[in-house]
Amino acid sequence: MSEQDAIARFVRENVIEPDHIVKTRQHALELGAAPVSAALGAQLAFLAAATAARTIIEIGTGAGVSGLWLLHGAPDATLTTIDSEPEHLAAAREAFHAARIPSTRVRWITGRAADVLPRMNEGAYDLVLVDGDPARVMEDVAHGLRLARPGGTVLVPRVLAGGRVADPVQRDDLTTAYRTLLRETQESSAVVAALAPIGEGLLQLTTVAD
Repeated sequence: MSEQDAIARFVRENVIEPDHIVKTRQHALELGAAPVSAALGAQLAFLAAATAARTIIEIGTGAGVSGLWLLHGAPDATLTTIDSEPEHLAAAREAFHAARIPSTRVRWITGRAADVLPRMNEGAYDLVLVDGDPARVMEDVAHGLRLARPGGTVLVPRVLAGGRVADPVQRDDLTTAYRTLLRETQESSAVVAALAPIGEGLLQLTTVAD
């Protein structure tokens, strides 16, 4: 095992995931909802806390794992979450109810991000999580940056695509889109960008206030 593999394994094995999120993760896997890893979830909670997020929007609810982690870090925040799969949203609702999160703190939207996001208010959110359809990652990130307030944060998990982005042999459309996203955000003067290798990659963008 390489040093990097050993470090990654140590990080994975030393994340303490709250019991209610562990149960939600198990249900998500049963549904095929592909939850974020526990290590990435802990990072989401940290960033929600560090940015003192009060308004959060999540593109891609899944079965609720990422949303629970975000509210774990920002217990006073309100969360708007969007997904096109009614079954996933129903599972997430059950998970949030079991976690005793007040219904007034969560807004559930059933629909395709392409249809919903153009209607959302510009600059209304402290924190935006973009974890929807990978094929729409460029469009969803563009909307996320529009929705984030000046100085707000946009988070994009899974941007290393299971290692494909780092492999120059891989040239499929999705891998190419992720590489383009990483390059353009690193070069942009409108955001401060950082890529963390945790959980298949987490792109972190903070919008530059005018």
